[in-house]
Amino acid sequence: MKYQGPEPTANILAELMARRGWARLQSSATVEAAWREAAGELLARYSRPGPIRRNTLEVVVANSTLLQELTFQKSAILSRLDSLLPDQRIRDLRFRLGTID
Repeated sequence: MKYQGPEPTANILAELMARRGWARLQSSATVEAAWREAAGELLARYSRPGPIRRNTLEVVVANSTLLQELTFQKSAILSRLDSLLPDQRIRDLRFRLGTID
């Protein structure tokens, strides 16, 4: 076997982050911060962003009144999210009722 020298630190760190799931946690925190800014503090207080699947962000909402309000503001929120998270390519929002911790 031929000696290839030391492995670059960037490769080691990238592999470590992938194995430990740290990149996913960082991404989740970024989406949550963008959600707070895009939805506004009041609506964000009673809702939580979830996973992004097929360019759709799932959002858990505390009650049906807020769910309806978020539905009315959906296009404006999507525009703000697109400017805050251009790499995520969020094209739709799916709201569902749930418990907010």
